[in-house]
This record gives sequence, structure tokens and C-alpha cells, in this order.
Amino acid sequence: MQVDHLAVSADPTQTLQRFTLDDLAIYTREGSFDARDSADMRIFEIGRDDVHGVLKHLHARVSTSEKLSMFGYDDDELDGMIEALIKSEHVFFQGTLDKSQSGSVHEKRILAAWDAAVRAVFAIGTTATGQIEHTKGGVLDGIVAFEGSTNWSASGEGTGIGLHGDPNAKGFKAQANTLTVFVNPVEIHRFETRLDEEHASILQRQAPPPATAA
Repeated sequence: MQVDHLAVSADPTQTLQRFTLDDLAIYTREGSFDARDSADMRIFEIGRDDVHGVLKHLHARVSTSEKLSMFGYDDDELDGMIEALIKSEHVFFQGTLDKSQSGSVHEKRILAAWDAAVRAVFAIGTTATGQIEHTKGGVLDGIVAFEGSTNWSASGEGTGIGLHGDPNAKGFKAQANTLTVFVNPVEIHRFETRLDEEHASILQRQAPPPATAA
């Protein structure tokens, strides 16, 4: 089943305020969830489920805010959705990226195409101890979150997987990654706080030292 995510983005009634985890069943191999599944979370597997579709589904419905941290930001389609959110004038966006990955061939090209408005909302760097910024997830509208080992790339997301009997796209590749989508408010608050801390830490170390008095 193909979902027109651009049409959803243009429809103000399609928001995360109406979201339920069961909405994501269409992106699984079975097309449904077990009745015993968690009320708070769903885990999707790259190479088995359409994780690229899950991420597009969620981002097409953002209407107020997103806080994102990503280690590998190599997905042109999701980047286009992010840029649209930033420029919408209705969405607060906060992004954090890893410094080492920002220099990779594809990600470097994506970032180079950003205008000043998009670049201004991203912090790019390392952890406070100089390690990679490895968190891969986000909080959307404060009510839905995703996190896992999934990098934003064709093989990282397993883009092009065939579901419900359809064949995989030509050249299909899939890493061994997972993506968890969760709606528990306590866990979302904890994760959002972590994203804020990581973002602020990079910004503080990017800021120039204060001027000294003459």
C-alpha cells in the first residue's frame, strides 16, 4: 500500500493529535499488530518492516514541534520534510547532528544545500567528552517519539522494501537496525530532556568565549 505523504502534509486534519500506534500497522510485513502488543510502543525492524514509511508517516503529521537528534542524516526525502517544517512558520524545530557524520559525502551535500534559516536550528558537534553524537531519535509535537539504531539512509532504513507480497525495489539493501515508536508521556519527557541537554551542550561549546574587560 502506498501512502501519499505530501497530500497528508497539506491536510491540516491529519495531525498527531489523532495518532494511534495502530495507524502504523500498514508499514509492517503482516499489515497488522498482535492484539497482545504494548499500548505504549511498537518496534519496527529494518529489512522486515517499512521503516522509511513509518518515519514519513510521522513527519507528515507534525504540526507544532520537533526535537531531533540523528547520527547519520542521509535521507533526501526526510530532509525535504524537515526543511518544510522549519519553514512552515508554525513548527518549532530543534536539530542535533554528529560532527563526524556531517562531513560524509552525502550528508555534506545535504547540509551544503541548506539556507540560513534551516542551518540556524541545528547544532552540529560531539558530546561533552568529545565522543560521537550517536542518539538517533526525536520527539514530535510532544506526544509521539521515536528512537533506535536506525540511521537516516536508504540501507539504514531499508528503503524500498516490499510488503504484503510485493517485491523489494531493485538494489534493495537493509542494515540490521530497529526503530521504536512510543507514546508513553513519562518516557517522552525523559527523552525530550535528553535531546535538550545534548543540543544545549553542543551550542555552549560552539559559542565564542566572552570578551574580557580592557
